[in-house]
Amino acid sequence: MAVHRLRYRQSVFINCPFDNQYWPLFEALVFTVIACEFEPRCALEQLDSGTVRLEKIVKIIGSCRLAVHDLSRVEFSGRGSLPRFNMPFELGLDIGCRKFGPRELRKKRLLILDSKRHRYQSFISDISGQDIHTHGNLPEILIRRVRDWLRVNSGRSVFPGQRHITASFRAFTRSLPENCRENGLDRKNLLFVDYVWLARIWIEAEKEVKA
Repeated sequence: MAVHRLRYRQSVFINCPFDNQYWPLFEALVFTVIACEFEPRCALEQLDSGTVRLEKIVKIIGSCRLAVHDLSRVEFSGRGSLPRFNMPFELGLDIGCRKFGPRELRKKRLLILDSKRHRYQSFISDISGQDIHTHGNLPEILIRRVRDWLRVNSGRSVFPGQRHITASFRAFTRSLPENCRENGLDRKNLLFVDYVWLARIWIEAEKEVKA
């Protein structure tokens, strides 16, 4: 039970798009969560055709005390098209946990992100009044937003700085193609679990060098 509670407190649910355009931001987000000694969780961690996607997402949301919801890709793609509302829907599920869930889930903490200030009001004005943070589609700003939010919710006095995380992420990204080749992985089709594994190895190696 203690192990389960500790994992719950350290787990961060990531709700964001997984398209190629967003991928550099996604990698920066995941790397930051790991660098801050938390555990990133998202729908990509499982490849189970026997599990309904919504059931999988609900289970992950319920097992994470923290969550990052990025709404920056809720947009029209062309005339007559409709935006994808997966991200606002999952945000709603998480807010529902805080409002109607058992006592432990009501302590959940959320970070809501968007690309521009007040853009969200055009498609989900009900969250007006909440603290929405912007990143301008820039990994460096995203890293700072996520790092600062995790710092506040960590309860720890020692915490990596934003500049250190950004420099480490850039170095890791440059080395990633070679790291993938050495481990028999395809950089262009890298699984979420493999990315997390490689990032953890890199971050732990940096700590050992500094020790």
